Amino acid sequence: MLIPVVIIGVISLILGIGLGIASKKLHVFINPKISEILRVLPNANCGACGYPGCSSFARAVAEGNASASGCIPGGPKVAHAVADILGVSAGTSEPMMAVVHCKGGTKEAASRAIYNGIQDCYAASIVGNGSKVCQDGCLGLGTCVKVCPFGAIQISPNGVAVVDADKCTGCGKCIKACPRKIISLIPVVHKIYLACANHDRGAKVKKYCSVGCTACTLCVKATSSGAISMENNLPVLDYTKTENFIPAANKCPSDCFVDLVSVRPKANIDTKCDGCGACVPFCPVPGTITGEKGLRHTVNKEKCIGCGLCLDKCPTHAISVWGAGSSMKTRQSGQRKG
Repeated sequence: MLIPVVIIGVISLILGIGLGIASKKLHVFINPKISEILRVLPNANCGACGYPGCSSFARAVAEGNASASGCIPGGPKVAHAVADILGVSAGTSEPMMAVVHCKGGTKEAASRAIYNGIQDCYAASIVGNGSKVCQDGCLGLGTCVKVCPFGAIQISPNGVAVVDADKCTGCGKCIKACPRKIISLIPVVHKIYLACANHDRGAKVKKYCSVGCTACTLCVKATSSGAISMENNLPVLDYTKTENFIPAANKCPSDCFVDLVSVRPKANIDTKCDGCGACVPFCPVPGTITGEKGLRHTVNKEKCIGCGLCLDKCPTHAISVWGAGSSMKTRQSGQRKG
C-alpha cells in the first residue's frame, strides 16, 4: 500500500510544480485601468470609436493606442473621466451631430412608383433605385433608424428621416447605413444646414420637388464670408469659418435649408446710436434698419432675421440682440423660417 501512495504523491508533486511553472510562464497581465475605463464608458457598443465595442476601446486606450476622447457618444464628460484615470489631458474635440440632407417628403417630392417590398432602404435601392423621382432623396424606410443605438432618428409622418439633435451623439452609424449617402455630421454649435442632396438644377428640380435646390446661387451671394461654395450644383457649407449661415437660409427661394432654432433673437438699437447709418448697408434684408441721418435708428422686428451682421459695424456699439433662440428637434416640416 505504501508504494502506490508514494507514487501518487510524487506524481502530484510533479504536476503541482508543472502547474506552478505554467501559471507563471503563461500568465497574462490584465491592466486594471481597462476595467476602470470600462466603468465610465456609456457601454453602448456603437462602434463610433472605431473599435468593435466598449471593451476593445477601453483596452486600446489603456494601452495607449487610442485617444481618451475617442468615445464620441460619451462626449467631453467621458473624455475627462478617462483622462483622469490615465493621468493625461483629455484633448476633447468639437461635438458633432448628424443631419439628413433631404426634407422632400410625400407632400413635397413626387413619386414614380409605389414600393411594397422589404422596409429597408438598401432593398428599395436595388428595386429600381427607390420610388422617388429624385434619385438623391430620402427613401424613408428607416434603415438609419434601425442602426442608431440612441434612438435619435425617426421617420416623420411625411416620410423623411429626421434627427433628434438632443439625442444624437454624432457616432456616425447612420452615415454608413444610408445607401444614398445623404447623412453627414456637422458641429453641434451650428444650427443651419442644407436639406437637399439633389444635383439637378433649375426648373427640372421643381417638377419633382418643391423644396429642392435649383442651384440658383443666391445663398452663395448672401454669404459675404465665402463660407458657401457651389459644387456639382449644390451649395457646400464650410463650418470651419465664422459664419452662422442665417442670411443664406433666409435668402433661399426654395426653402432648402433647415434652421434648428425656432426663434432667432432680434437686433435692437439703444440710445447710444448717433444715427451714422454704418449698420444699414450690411443688413441682408432691405428696410429692416431705418432712420434719418444723425438720429437714432430703429429695427423692424418683423423683418429682422437675427443674423447679427450689424453688431460689429456699429462704431458706438449701440446694437445688441434680444431674445434667446431655442432648439427644435424636427424642423423639417417645410415651413418657412421666421
